[in-house]
Amino acid sequence: MNALMEKHKSRKARKFHPLRRQIAALFIGLLLLSLIAITMINGLFLEKYYIAKKTETLTQTVHAFEELQISSNTDGTWSADISDEIYKKSSEKNLSWTIITWDGQTVASLGSNDEMLENRLIGYVYQLDQDKGRQKTLEQTDTYIIQQVSDRFADMDYVESWGTLYDNEYFFLIRTPLESIRESVSISNGFYLYVGIAIIGVSGLAIWILTKRITKPISELTLLSRKMSDLDFDAKYESHAGNEIDVLGENFNRMSGQLEKTISELKSANNELQKDIESKIRIDQMRREFLNNVSHELKTPIALVQGYAEGLKENISDDPESREFYCDVIMDEAAKMNKLVKNLLTLNQLEEGRDEMTMERFDIVSLIRGVLQSMDIMIRQKEARVSFDADQPVHVWADEFKIEEVVTNYVSNALNHLEGEKRIEICIHPEKDRVRISVFNTGTPIPEADIPNLWNKFYKVDKARTREYGGSGIGLSIVKAIMEGLHQEYGVQNYDNGVEFWFTLDTGHMAGTRADSDTV
Repeated sequence: MNALMEKHKSRKARKFHPLRRQIAALFIGLLLLSLIAITMINGLFLEKYYIAKKTETLTQTVHAFEELQISSNTDGTWSADISDEIYKKSSEKNLSWTIITWDGQTVASLGSNDEMLENRLIGYVYQLDQDKGRQKTLEQTDTYIIQQVSDRFADMDYVESWGTLYDNEYFFLIRTPLESIRESVSISNGFYLYVGIAIIGVSGLAIWILTKRITKPISELTLLSRKMSDLDFDAKYESHAGNEIDVLGENFNRMSGQLEKTISELKSANNELQKDIESKIRIDQMRREFLNNVSHELKTPIALVQGYAEGLKENISDDPESREFYCDVIMDEAAKMNKLVKNLLTLNQLEEGRDEMTMERFDIVSLIRGVLQSMDIMIRQKEARVSFDADQPVHVWADEFKIEEVVTNYVSNALNHLEGEKRIEICIHPEKDRVRISVFNTGTPIPEADIPNLWNKFYKVDKARTREYGGSGIGLSIVKAIMEGLHQEYGVQNYDNGVEFWFTLDTGHMAGTRADSDTV
């Protein structure tokens, strides 16, 4: 573990060197190395190359001498038919030479110091110069020798060739100095140094500018990859290098798009999974709440039915009126349980979509009046004053049976929570292609915190009062399921002196046009 941590630390501590600086340093280093190599090669091998070329020149000159025609003059002197070409090449190659007879007479010569050349040639011929340490043989044949010598009198080094012509009748000495090449090496090395420094400076500036252009797309790709690693996919490669870097940049853009799409799909799938998990948790919770609520709603009537049934069986009271009271309680509680079960079955069918809606055109005014007439006994028991002033038909499109159940639930709810003036107002308000039906009752407003939960199954604002009139908390849930199945709006609104429940219905026919409307 410690080793891995140390390795990780060493990686983190690794220095970062920009590519532009690395390329510039590499090229400038190569230029500097080339300058040093040229200087070293110039100093070590130029003189040897020069000597080799001079040896070749001396050999050519010797062969030219071997073809000379030498003759004696009438005055006892000697002459040779030396061509202008030999003189020209000798001047160009910086050659000094002399040709003498076996007895020391001059045949021909070229150079500023003929006497010194002749004396040196005589010394070679008669082996008068025995200083072999100053001589280095470069090439030797039967008739001539080429050597590198150091002249102690002139204090200079030379490359020279001496030998015989025409079977030892004539002798020759050809010489060229080495000081010129050494001076040339020194001058060229100095020249290379200055030129090299200038080239390095100019090249360094050019390389710095060029590498900026080369590395700009790479730097952009580096920044792009860093943003991609941070899941920022808005950045795109936009440079134009005109080479494979553009292809790499396009691949980065394509990969960025694919990653963004994939991550988006993963997030969507994760959200859906999270929703499924939350839905499952919510369904499990609703199932537990449903079982608890059903158990709670059935517990009391079952206990009453069981208790009074046992009382009847054991003949607790022989009084006919008591026995009739017992039977009435059993029948009443059984009716409550039957109503609860029916409501649960209806709600379940509505929520699962198994209870199909039958769309038909009917008069909502007649429907409301029919509901009020069927609930007349309950209205008189509650001493309620019901106000419904609509006197002309209003035709709507909906499932008449389901809307009757909605109106019945709203009116029953209003009667069960009636207080104060004990007034109930039922109104129909036209709104373009639909109407808004509302049921208002005087009483205590519903707490705002309870309003969002009113439409949930088994939810009760005042549980004691609900139990008093036998409510199960399912009625408004049935209203919600019916109105959502019809794709209509519904809701509740508090007032200072009471509460209003409402819902909407379409008045136009199925194609969306208005029917013959009736004004309320």
